[in-house]
Amino acid sequence: MNQNESKSKVLELDEFRRKIDQCDEEIVHLLSARASCAREIGHIKQELGVATYQPTRELAVLEHVRSRNEGPLKNDAITRVFKAIIDESRKLEGVSDDEKV
Repeated sequence: MNQNESKSKVLELDEFRRKIDQCDEEIVHLLSARASCAREIGHIKQELGVATYQPTRELAVLEHVRSRNEGPLKNDAITRVFKAIIDESRKLEGVSDDEKV
């Protein structure tokens, strides 16, 4: 690879890194929106006296996201990511509005 090709590849790499940064920012925004919903669900569950942990709902969420997966991540990877998201959401359901998890 000559010097011009190397510079071109470095620019291409930088562009993909900028795209990843944009995706990361969108993911953080979406996670915050999801967390706000989880917190509201937690309030409603407390009012209803319903348990925070609801395994059937969690299974339904996992099935749903796997069904929407178009790749390139495998369903096992999607499952691991969403199990972590669900775990953090469950923690948030029991936290007051002015606290962070």
